[in-house]
Amino acid sequence: QVQLVESGGGLVHVGGSLRLSCTATESTVTINEMGWYRQAPENGRELVATIDWNGNTNYVDSVKGRFTISRNNARDAGYLQMNNLRPEDTAVYYCNGKTVRRGRDYEEHFDSWGRGTQVTVSS
Repeated sequence: QVQLVESGGGLVHVGGSLRLSCTATESTVTINEMGWYRQAPENGRELVATIDWNGNTNYVDSVKGRFTISRNNARDAGYLQMNNLRPEDTAVYYCNGKTVRRGRDYEEHFDSWGRGTQVTVSS
């Protein structure tokens, strides 16, 4: 299994900004489609945004115009820029990626997750 790791969460006031980052723990891994999910207390996990290898993006309606998902293919890293944050954005944010580990004569595919990073927006 391939693990992803998130960073960049924290505590901000309403209207503030945060930038989340996501990378793989292995340097030989490629991340294809990437996505950010979030889970607030007592809620299910919600898809926030996705981006494919070519940079095509999709967002849940509640974050359109405020959040921007991006990626750096050379670094196999993904980002979620979150602006104009609201209290309802408070959640644990998870990175998800369709990852590929390649060796000289093999290729393995995984659905990989990070352990999450807490985002708290205070009013």
